[in-house]
Amino acid sequence: MTEKLFTDDSYLTEVKATITAVDGDWVEFDKTIFYPLGGGQPGDTGQLSTSAYTLNIVDTRKGGSLDSIRHQVEPPDHNLQAGDEVVLNLNWERRHKHMRMHTCMHLLGSLIPVPVTGGSVGAEKSRLDFDLGEHTIDKEELTARLNELIQADAPLRFESITDAELDANPDLVRTMSVQPPRGSGVIRMVRIEGVDYQPCGGTHVNKVSEIGPVRVKKIENKGKRNRRVHIVFDA
Repeated sequence: MTEKLFTDDSYLTEVKATITAVDGDWVEFDKTIFYPLGGGQPGDTGQLSTSAYTLNIVDTRKGGSLDSIRHQVEPPDHNLQAGDEVVLNLNWERRHKHMRMHTCMHLLGSLIPVPVTGGSVGAEKSRLDFDLGEHTIDKEELTARLNELIQADAPLRFESITDAELDANPDLVRTMSVQPPRGSGVIRMVRIEGVDYQPCGGTHVNKVSEIGPVRVKKIENKGKRNRRVHIVFDA
């Protein structure tokens, strides 16, 4: 079991941890600040330090169980063992961009009231795919409205509901291609007051204004009904 420190505090950048399992170049710890690939957000990167040397963490993935997180270390010819105490340092610049982008994608989704068919969070650019149907969207209008929401700085907070409550309110799930993780009985919710409310296990900024200026770079036609909206930072 790995304690997911990033769930309660996405701003932690360093932590002491103990190795619980080693499988080649994949290592697990009793706790981690590294977010694993999922929900369209990439796995975190950073470094692992012992008293003798430092290794790069080049990827983070979910393990074989609900509470397992695996970290890929490089170079792979290490001598790490279960029980070793280490210090984990997060690549904060990359993670913070993911946090800003992920929150911005929630804002974008709130402006286009149709099902989301896919998405991808990136440090430099991100995208959401929409089953647009007869709905129309405009690049300049979306850019203006996104920045208005960012500047308005609506309160953002994290809440939770049960699996049963989500089952009773299926419309809370906007993304058709990604379902919220189940099994623990509790599902994390992200509420942007008056703007958006949906299940999400990703990392987010504490203040919407922290996103900064953004721009809709392009809107792609990805089929008869599907449109892909790309967003980038505009500063």
